[in-house]
Amino acid sequence: MKRRSIILSTVIAFGFFAVILRLADIMLLNHQWFLLKAKGQQIKREAIPVKRGVILDRRGRELAINLDTESIYCDPSEIATPDRVASALSNAMNKKPDIILAKLVSKNRFNWIERKVSIEDTQKIKDLRLKGIGFAPDIKRFYPKGSLASHLIGFVGIDNNGLEGVERKFDKYLSARAEKISVLRDARGNSLSEGLSREIKGNNVILTIDEGLQYILEKNLDDAVLHWKAASATAIMMDPYTGEVLAMASRPTFDLNSPADVTAARRRNRAVTDCYEPGSTFKIVVGTAALEEGVVDPDTRLDCSAGYIEVGGKKVKDAHRLGVLTFKEVIQKSSNVGTIKVGLRLGKERIYRYIKKFGFGEKTGFDLPGEVSGWIRSPERWSGTSIGAISIGQEVAVTPLQVLRAYAAIANGGFLVKPHVVSEIRSPAGDVVYKAVSEPDRIFSEKTTNTFRKILKTVTEEGGTATGAAVDGNQVAGKTGTAQLIDPRTKRYSKDKFVSSFVGFVPADEPRIAMIVVIHEPKGSIYGGVVAGPVFKKIASDSLSYLSVPRDDFEEKRLLLVSTRDVK
Repeated sequence: MKRRSIILSTVIAFGFFAVILRLADIMLLNHQWFLLKAKGQQIKREAIPVKRGVILDRRGRELAINLDTESIYCDPSEIATPDRVASALSNAMNKKPDIILAKLVSKNRFNWIERKVSIEDTQKIKDLRLKGIGFAPDIKRFYPKGSLASHLIGFVGIDNNGLEGVERKFDKYLSARAEKISVLRDARGNSLSEGLSREIKGNNVILTIDEGLQYILEKNLDDAVLHWKAASATAIMMDPYTGEVLAMASRPTFDLNSPADVTAARRRNRAVTDCYEPGSTFKIVVGTAALEEGVVDPDTRLDCSAGYIEVGGKKVKDAHRLGVLTFKEVIQKSSNVGTIKVGLRLGKERIYRYIKKFGFGEKTGFDLPGEVSGWIRSPERWSGTSIGAISIGQEVAVTPLQVLRAYAAIANGGFLVKPHVVSEIRSPAGDVVYKAVSEPDRIFSEKTTNTFRKILKTVTEEGGTATGAAVDGNQVAGKTGTAQLIDPRTKRYSKDKFVSSFVGFVPADEPRIAMIVVIHEPKGSIYGGVVAGPVFKKIASDSLSYLSVPRDDFEEKRLLLVSTRDVK
């Protein structure tokens, strides 16, 4: 027994001696090396998540927000059995194990396994308690309305950097500079620091669009595309006095939460990126120029009885023989012959000057990326047929937004406005850091615009080309457009592909909205008054009700009702 006690005491003594030596090695000889290694494992420099500012409509409704998520990463040097870890992660994340394994065996000390994983899915992986797998707080951009206003709002990339639309154009306001702090974590990776509770927020962007009007416009545009089996379509609604875009949509569209699932063509904002020949909606140029220059008045008579006119050796026809028309009737019935005769009286120099007055051939200055200028040749490059073609909206390329802005100038009394979709930007504290400024430029006299507005009203009345655009209870002023597309194979005008459009404003005398509807390649009919006019009517009717705009005859009906009650 004594011998056993001696042996046991010796073993214990040597054990304590070995522990003391090891402690001396750790605490005295190699203290600094072990200290640095411990800090490297426990204290990490991590970025504080940056929350982008939210995007709101004009009434404060959220269109782009942030969701708290986590991202999963790995440190391959701490993973002893990559195959087992890859298999476990594959089952939890429903991803191919070989893709995960490639990241686990990498020579890098840090690799992302998956970015922006939901809190629920992250917890499943946390429950596995896999060594070498870590979690970092992250933020995911979310669009609660899905595809609503998708071409305006735009979207962000994996690192929350703006890629399209408002997200891209105003990225410097929405984002904020990231900061890094030292974070202490325990052996399981749980944070022991309070630094990550801080938030860095970007500025909030308030748009000019109204979610309700946007929904009305998109719903009716979808119905039109379906009904006419159209290749694409665009509609824009604007305040004619300020240039504020109240709604804007293009078709086809896409879900902002899954932008990678569609082609770039579906993500294109056709309202500002695509040009087309406007056809008869371009007659606003010759019409207003002739009135402003005193070349005609509404009652000037023009002989269109031949049904055609020859310009530069080429015949241009009307859809029907219309006889002798007043200038007002030329616009009302959209006579090509009458419009060209007015254009010939003006001459190409004056026509070109008024084209530039309306801003055609130049960007509108719209505050989103991708806008094109369209094009119009200078007069010295016009051919013998150009004066006739340009007068009726051929040999020019415009965007829907440019055409709408031109008609807004008639609606507001002669001022060219700058279209915009961002109203203001506010800091997280509520301070205004950016505000859109409207500086309209007078381009026509009030007399000319008042006269032409009266003429445009007749377009939706009996005898006009767009009775289908008339709104019950409110007068509409506008113009139809039917234009042939160029066949890419023959380089000539197509015989079966057209662009149908209607552009106008309502109520005609005190406009609340100006709007354009453009339908590309409709099947079944081609005329703007038939295809686009009814879409304008439905959107305008629903929008005026939404905005609580009274009928033009409201006061008259009220007085009649009062007098009837008095009689009773």
